[in-house]
Amino acid sequence: MPVPISQMWTVATYVLGQRLRGNKHYPLVLMLEPLLRCNLACAGCGKIQYPAHILKRELSVDECVRAVEECGAPMVSIPGGEPLLHPKIGEIVKSLVARRKYIYLCTNALLLKQRLEEGVFTPSKYLTFSVHMDGQEEHHDFAVCREGTYKTAREGIALAVKMGFRVTTNTTLFDGADPNSVRAFFDEMMDLGVEGMMVSPGYAYPKAPDQRHFLAERKKTNELFEMIASNRKKRWKFNQSPLFLEYLMGKREYECTPWGMPTYNIFGWQKPCYLLQDGYADSFKELIATTKWENYGRASGNPKCQQCMVHSGYEASAVNHTFASFGGLFATVKAMVFNTYANPRAAERLKEEAKKPHGPMALLGVSIEGKPVAGEAAHRAA
Repeated sequence: MPVPISQMWTVATYVLGQRLRGNKHYPLVLMLEPLLRCNLACAGCGKIQYPAHILKRELSVDECVRAVEECGAPMVSIPGGEPLLHPKIGEIVKSLVARRKYIYLCTNALLLKQRLEEGVFTPSKYLTFSVHMDGQEEHHDFAVCREGTYKTAREGIALAVKMGFRVTTNTTLFDGADPNSVRAFFDEMMDLGVEGMMVSPGYAYPKAPDQRHFLAERKKTNELFEMIASNRKKRWKFNQSPLFLEYLMGKREYECTPWGMPTYNIFGWQKPCYLLQDGYADSFKELIATTKWENYGRASGNPKCQQCMVHSGYEASAVNHTFASFGGLFATVKAMVFNTYANPRAAERLKEEAKKPHGPMALLGVSIEGKPVAGEAAHRAA
């Protein structure tokens, strides 16, 4: 099972308690960004596009703890930037573990092996390393704009697993992703012994340098995830709501829950969500009370939200559905038990995709043989 029973129980009782109290705007996961600087410069990332004096700033241990206690969410995701660059990251994690918060420490793993050998972290059911892996070696290194990162990350994952740490992967898929390669990547991660995998479509938020290769059409996103997540192997384990995966496959429709995963960083509480920056609040209470939530999400008509399908907005919606009614709970249990999703049409489309050019060179409009590629990939690169 990719998620411990204790963690599922904690989340379930928390959500049910919030619903029984009639609370609508409650957080599920706090996105805690202790710093924004990174040791990579990925083309699809908008978090590092700040001037140097901003990138030098970081949250203190006390500031992180106060934000966690103020928010009250049972789970804390620590993205960035690269959290392992924070000089006090060990103390931050230790303080949150002591408060029995389930932590997902997001990392590109370039420093993971070094930090583990330094003894910065101690294995705990409350701590999971969520390693950013954007597919097989060629695809991953291209996505993060540096060769050798895949091999380094694999070494870090292998050591963490050997030392008894919980390890998951976090994969963002872009336009032109090769579904067959993604499925092969799932096999590679299972062979490494990771606890589970998380996948999500990329979103073209304004600060990202590369705006061309995000998945910009919901229909194309559904078709991609239908090929990837149908006809699954039993050995594949996913560390996310099965109903969210069904949503990505086009089997369900959800509205965004932007308050489900609020963000706190060096600027304060970010409005309205992890990816959009429409101002900041000084407290979590102020964030909930003053944000005009009706202005966000697909139903609002906000053009910034129309193509977004990322987990930070929609996974909370899927979790809420699970506990909203017997039907939601039954759908979740069914999705967990009958999780192969046999789909002959998707299987045929996978065969067709195998005949097409994919990979970094195809995205640039060049085939493996160095010849121009006709069609969408070449058009996007123009």
